[in-house]
Amino acid sequence: MNLQNYYYYFQSALTPRTCDDIINYGLKHKPEMALTGGIERADGKSRRKDGKLKKNVVKQLHVKRKSDIVWMNDKWIYKEIHPYIREANAKAGWNFDWDFSESCQFTKYGLGQYYGWHCDSWDRPYNKPDDPNSHGKIRKLSVTISLSHPDEYEGGNLEFDMRNHKDWENDKKKSIHECHEIRPRGSIIVFPSFVWHRVAPVTKGTRYSLVVWNLGRPFR
Repeated sequence: MNLQNYYYYFQSALTPRTCDDIINYGLKHKPEMALTGGIERADGKSRRKDGKLKKNVVKQLHVKRKSDIVWMNDKWIYKEIHPYIREANAKAGWNFDWDFSESCQFTKYGLGQYYGWHCDSWDRPYNKPDDPNSHGKIRKLSVTISLSHPDEYEGGNLEFDMRNHKDWENDKKKSIHECHEIRPRGSIIVFPSFVWHRVAPVTKGTRYSLVVWNLGRPFR
């Protein structure tokens, strides 16, 4: 799929008060270690008897990602975000069909934390017969929201690989683009979930963000 727009942005879309409300909500709940797709083995051998991930699995995970998360499902958050998703989807020219948003992921990136190169979608749709909202669907549109003031942290830049190529790890001429538009607090970035991106390591302070993935039937 050829893209004319790899992302669409709205700077300072959410008010400081709204950002504070989301941060305060997230900090009131016990965080989880952020995971990545495929880290959990189907046979359950990724975890110890007490339910915690094995040390070798955590070590493997931290090669790719290191941050703390809290899941959020409050309706008022979706009410704030959905109009921007719809507008971006239309104005960027994607016009993807989507009809459901997964749980929002509140993420805390502390000193030295990061999320390496990845994309949010995968080849196969969800196989969840008991969940009609996601069964048979894929992630189509990803949303990232900056909750922190840019003076509160350094590093932690959102970056995109501006090409949709399969062998990117062996390509020494990556077209990396730093998304400066997300830096102002309350800014919203919407992009196709198959676009490769990363969050660079935070070198000072703490970066708070909110992410939500939006699902629809597979592309034809």
